[in-house]
This record gives sequence, C-alpha cells and structure tokens, in this order.
Amino acid sequence: MSIQRIDVGPRLCEMAIHNGTAYLAGQVPEDTSLDARGQTAQVLGFIDTLLARVGSDKTRILSVQIFLADLADYDAMNQTWDEWVPQGHTPARATVQAKLANPAWKVEIVVTAAV
Repeated sequence: MSIQRIDVGPRLCEMAIHNGTAYLAGQVPEDTSLDARGQTAQVLGFIDTLLARVGSDKTRILSVQIFLADLADYDAMNQTWDEWVPQGHTPARATVQAKLANPAWKVEIVVTAAV
C-alpha cells in the first residue's frame, strides 16, 4: 500500500493517507487574536478543508485529540465543538491540557478519519 502525503514541508506534512485512513497533523489557529471559541472554529474549518481535499468529511472522523493551553477554555471550546460535530457521528475523543508550541495558541486538534 502506498502512502500519500499532502502539503509536505521540511518538518511535517499536513495530512498522510494510508490504507483508507487520513492522519492529520495537529491543526492550530492562524489568528491568535481570537478567543478560545474563535480559535477552535478556525481550526475546525481547517480540518473541514483538509478532509474535503481527500473526499472525506467530519462524519468520517474516527478519533480526535484536543490539546488546550488552559483547561479554563474547555467549556468555550466545547461550545464551538458541539455546534460543529454532527450528532450521531461523534468520534472517539480525548481532551488534555498541554503547553503548546506557540503561547498564543489556545487549541491544537489532531484528527484521524476514514477516507
């Protein structure tokens, strides 16, 4: 089975596809002036765009790992998440607090999805 890599850079690719599964790199916000809800919405939009590029969508997400810089943003992130995730298609999910690479990021999301 071959591996397809999308948006390959010197350190990482944005997505790798193998055996019908898409593995997304951690998606982070570009606009760090946004609050936790806004940053989460922007990241979820990036996820939608990446999945669409390979013929998948959020109903095909298998698992999600959400990293929050501050657990005080948990409820705000969940408000945006709950508006975005399709009921009946909620994936396996973990949410943890983590020190993110850029201190202005409030959220980073890693997704694995069926293609």
